[in-house]
Amino acid sequence: MRDTAPFAWNEDPAQRLFTRSYAVRFSHCDPAGIVFFPQYFVLLNGFIEDWFNDGLGINYTDVILRRRIGLPTVSLQCDFVAPSRMGESIDFGLRVERLGRSSIALQVGVRGADGARLQLRQVLVSTDMDKGCALALPDDLKAALQPWAVRTTSNWL
Repeated sequence: MRDTAPFAWNEDPAQRLFTRSYAVRFSHCDPAGIVFFPQYFVLLNGFIEDWFNDGLGINYTDVILRRRIGLPTVSLQCDFVAPSRMGESIDFGLRVERLGRSSIALQVGVRGADGARLQLRQVLVSTDMDKGCALALPDDLKAALQPWAVRTTSNWL
């Protein structure tokens, strides 16, 4: 990802940006007091849930438990730019890069008060949790995602 542009925090009216701030807690950190890198992915998962609930207006728990639609990560590319320390507040920002038949490609940036901490690209795929196979994005989810998408293509996953 280093050869891609840094995550753009400025709000482009043509592209929605979902943001949320999180406190870096003791439970996120290693003995040096900085975020242990897998904890970023735990925070990321919570951020995605927040986006579904608050940004898309779709209850994430209902999608997973009642509707049995999984949203596993099938691709994750990440650049760690600078450490985050216990006691800091970090901001997560998300944009939908691409919306496919069954996939959602996201660009995510994380920053602290002094600048970028990490940037990543994540691809989620809608799956039937009972059959264990890809599933076309349900109409209500696709309708909620559409205003967030920069690009939509039916032949991409």
